[in-house]
Amino acid sequence: MIKKRVSRLLPICYYIGIVIVGLGIIQYIPLITALIYKEWDIACNFIISSSIALILGGTIILRCGKYRSQKLGWGEGMVVAAGSWFVGMIFCALPYYMSGNYLSYLDCCFDVMSGFTTTGLVLIQDLDHISNGINMWRHLLTFVGGQGMVVLALTFLVKGTNGAYKMYVGEAKDERLMPNAVSTARYIWLISLIYLGIGTIVMWIAGIMAGLSVDRALFQGLWVFMSAWSTGGFAPMSQSVLYYHSSFYEVVTMVFFIIGSFNFALHYAVLTGRRRELVRNIETVSFSVTVTVLTLITTLGLLRLNVYPDAVALFRKGFYQLISGHTTTGFMTIYAKQFYLEWGDVALFSMIIAMMIGASACSTAGGFKGLRVGIIFNAFKKDVKRMVLPESMVSVQKIHHIKDIILEDNVARSALLIVAAYIMTFIFGTLMGMLCGYPFGISAFESASVTGNVGLSIGLTQVSMPAVMKVTYIVIMWLARLEFMSILALGVYFITKVKKRCQRL
Repeated sequence: MIKKRVSRLLPICYYIGIVIVGLGIIQYIPLITALIYKEWDIACNFIISSSIALILGGTIILRCGKYRSQKLGWGEGMVVAAGSWFVGMIFCALPYYMSGNYLSYLDCCFDVMSGFTTTGLVLIQDLDHISNGINMWRHLLTFVGGQGMVVLALTFLVKGTNGAYKMYVGEAKDERLMPNAVSTARYIWLISLIYLGIGTIVMWIAGIMAGLSVDRALFQGLWVFMSAWSTGGFAPMSQSVLYYHSSFYEVVTMVFFIIGSFNFALHYAVLTGRRRELVRNIETVSFSVTVTVLTLITTLGLLRLNVYPDAVALFRKGFYQLISGHTTTGFMTIYAKQFYLEWGDVALFSMIIAMMIGASACSTAGGFKGLRVGIIFNAFKKDVKRMVLPESMVSVQKIHHIKDIILEDNVARSALLIVAAYIMTFIFGTLMGMLCGYPFGISAFESASVTGNVGLSIGLTQVSMPAVMKVTYIVIMWLARLEFMSILALGVYFITKVKKRCQRL
């Protein structure tokens, strides 16, 4: 009995060890960046941090490797995903802490989780003058988090495993682009790396046109694209996209983060010639409808207060913020306080709804996703038909998501449960903000941003906010990014272990 209990824990540790090794390996990218710019202290920090991750992860793999062939259950696959994100946060905060740009390790963990979950809220000090190595690390975390740490491990460090699909689903992804989870993970990274090459070149040109030097334009173009594609919101400068004062730069980033917010299965369909999916897919249809409605509401709210003088300013300041929030990207072309001081309740209400809805499932975006909005709307339409049609007539409701799918009650119920979980999390975050002394409007906006993994800020997220708020936001970002189930599975797993240990005592 004891042997069985231990053997079920060790394969979980084995795969978490692989993720730790992967996170240690990718630290060589900011290490090389630091060496290029002769940032010797930062380079030493990454050597130390990477070595710790590689040694510990390698030790875990050697200790638990003989159990890797054991088949993982659904709960165990989700525990691997959730545990990897938590352990990854602890290790990836080391370079931040050693850099001297943070006031506490908690702040470092906050920024790591914000990066991994592609949220984009920051507590870093003096962002405009941090090292290039740390800036590379910040955006690399966002890029890896957008695709998923488990997806990274399955792509580059795992040949094949019985529990691969269960770990993949544990990271809030369930689309099968290829016959198995490992092949699907590799295709996701292939798509992302192709876009990375194209996007970096385009952003490089945009940066030069905005007046940056050639090398600065290249690195900042790379970093901004990583955040745009991952709908992450991190930016190399504290003013975000406003820093560049370029309409071309804003339009290009908008194009990239809209594309990045699409489902990877949709990317696959389009790249393989099925371009009609762009107009048929329930997610793109839902996204188009909600963007249109929320744009009208936001515009009405801004026009009532005469916030922006013309259509160009309304587009660059109003629509940009809305679409950045709706795709859960978090890039800003205004200052945080302008939301609260200028936008008014109507526009802020629209922004909160946009951030909560988010973009596509199985993408880099957060929120409760356009797919679920479409499912709930069609389920409601199905029930209305059921009431008005004769009882003898059978009504079958279908939705189109890559293929035609019959909308069954269990699918609608699952969508409703996840949306309800997001709403309850948003309410909890808002309540915690008010208990810590912040006004309702500010608390609600920031809570929506954190719950939707957006990163737009109204000014609440600062180093000076209480530690309890930092911990609350870390947990909310983690919960929302993995869509609750993996974290709940992790919690149940440890509670069960503790109960069994107590019973033996």
